[in-house]
Amino acid sequence: MQPYVFPYIGYFHLINSVEKFVFYDDVAFIKQGWINRNNILINKAPYLFSIPVVNVSSFELINKTEISYKTDWTIKLLKTIDSSYRKAKNFNFIYPLIEQLVMSKPQYVSDFAKRSVQTVLNYLDVKTEIIPSSVQYENSGLKAQTRVIDICKKENASMYINPMGGKDLYSADEFKKSALDLKFIKSVTKEYKQYDHPFVPHLSIIDVLMFNSIEETRPMLESYELL
Repeated sequence: MQPYVFPYIGYFHLINSVEKFVFYDDVAFIKQGWINRNNILINKAPYLFSIPVVNVSSFELINKTEISYKTDWTIKLLKTIDSSYRKAKNFNFIYPLIEQLVMSKPQYVSDFAKRSVQTVLNYLDVKTEIIPSSVQYENSGLKAQTRVIDICKKENASMYINPMGGKDLYSADEFKKSALDLKFIKSVTKEYKQYDHPFVPHLSIIDVLMFNSIEETRPMLESYELL
């Protein structure tokens, strides 16, 4: 999977369902995608925040796409999160983690995204091994499912799990030829209390963690089906 900045909980369902998770960080950056942005809760509605990048281009790789620090977006983002979540029950635990990452000012968007995911995994004590595709497999010349199958072979895997959106991209028959079982993960949304208003789903993991303790969040990571 491509690395996303503080992705929604479905991303963590996938991580939690596997022993090894590969960050596809040496593929093209997707303009207007979710790599550098996500939704948090403001005034009872989703609010899209973005990490600005230098020279946005779909021809640049994710791990070569630099973050722009020409504006004071770091302070603005932290103030936005502070004002929206200060009264959330886990604010004092989660906000410092976000602040530390934002103020560390990573150079590349892939680093920011990977660190945001690893920060959450460390906090929740999820032990899945994270592997950047750019540093291990030396197969960036391969495309689509051919590359996925090659990675699985190099990891001696018996099963590959992908989000539901990949059902039209991958062929179970092709995976079987390489003795691989192809599965797709379907996330199941679990509602939780967001202050005193109707639940707003599909927000960044930031929202989940602000309103739920570790003990409440970990069972949510099991809320999925493999198809």
